[in-house]
Amino acid sequence: MRERDSAPEMVRPASTVILVRQHEEALQVYLLKRNPRSGFFPGNYVFPGGGVGSLDHDPDLRRSHADGTAGKIAESILPYYVSAIRETFEEAGVFLGTTGESGSGWFENANNDRVSNGLPKGWLRDWVLNRCCLPGFSLLFPWSHWITPEGMPRRFDTRFFVAFMPPGQVCSPDNRETVHGIWMRPEEALIGNLQGEIPLSPPTLVTLQQLLSYKDLDHLEAAVKERDWGKPKLPRLIKLSNGAMIVEPWDPMYDREFEVDADRLGSALVPLPEPFSRIWFHEGLWRPVRVQDA
Repeated sequence: MRERDSAPEMVRPASTVILVRQHEEALQVYLLKRNPRSGFFPGNYVFPGGGVGSLDHDPDLRRSHADGTAGKIAESILPYYVSAIRETFEEAGVFLGTTGESGSGWFENANNDRVSNGLPKGWLRDWVLNRCCLPGFSLLFPWSHWITPEGMPRRFDTRFFVAFMPPGQVCSPDNRETVHGIWMRPEEALIGNLQGEIPLSPPTLVTLQQLLSYKDLDHLEAAVKERDWGKPKLPRLIKLSNGAMIVEPWDPMYDREFEVDADRLGSALVPLPEPFSRIWFHEGLWRPVRVQDA
């Protein structure tokens, strides 16, 4: 298992959006709790996102009606941007773009319908063609590129974006795929995960750890303007007698076989803000652990 330049064919493309805002003196991110009945990271807190669907390839959404950024994005990557915008509204109620008829109240009604009845298939295309909406590709900034480890029940080739919370909008879960939403400082979420109160998925853990380096929105905004996807990262999954372990590509033993003393992992948890390269799954929680001595 290595970092790969492209994802295997059986891996579904997906997008994830790291919604951020400045609250008083602190940087905050928006996290959504996945439905406990979900087949992928049930009950975990994640960023808004989901799979790239067939309608996300519609050229009407990507070229003639989008903002000027679309022409600067590779054709193969554009559906990820469309998916990111669509999923952020479906799961969090935030539209990353412009609404041409916002004064009429239709947007508020659509958001209410999202929670009470669900959105119809093709809603974004309808908004673009009939309500003068513009998908805000320029509001999305590349952050990272992850491929779900082999051995997981579902696998995704996921592009992570950073987006700054638009003024005048409010986040809320859809009460279907997501059942709770919360704004938190990255360190609060990481501490909550260690304590078992805010269970985080592995890519969310890594991303929040990365965000600890940015003390406020200005510093993050300056960083994302210079950031690209980087090579796609493929973590390694090791099944254990008492759960499982994810080994990240920067781990010193990523390319080699090694023994894991599962009984010692409970005393090897990594405290904040210490970096980590291994994440242990035990009793429903993913938590960073130290590299064990040989």
